[in-house]
Amino acid sequence: MAAVSVRDLDETVRERLRVRAARHGRSMEAEIRAILTEAVSPSTDPRGLAQALLARFGDLGGVELELPSRTQAPRAADLSG
Repeated sequence: MAAVSVRDLDETVRERLRVRAARHGRSMEAEIRAILTEAVSPSTDPRGLAQALLARFGDLGGVELELPSRTQAPRAADLSG
């Protein structure tokens, strides 16, 4: 098992870690391990961003937009100049 030292940690960050660890019922060291493990773990959420946003904010409702009908066929952008 590797050991890592963190020098010059801001006092505010240390205090927030202490409070977060207490909230989760573990030591600061265990909390730091959990944070690092979560930070480098692959995402377990199989949903894409759109689905995650819909799940989070879908109950708020949406906005209905009236889109004007096209009068011209779509064309490629002119990137020549």
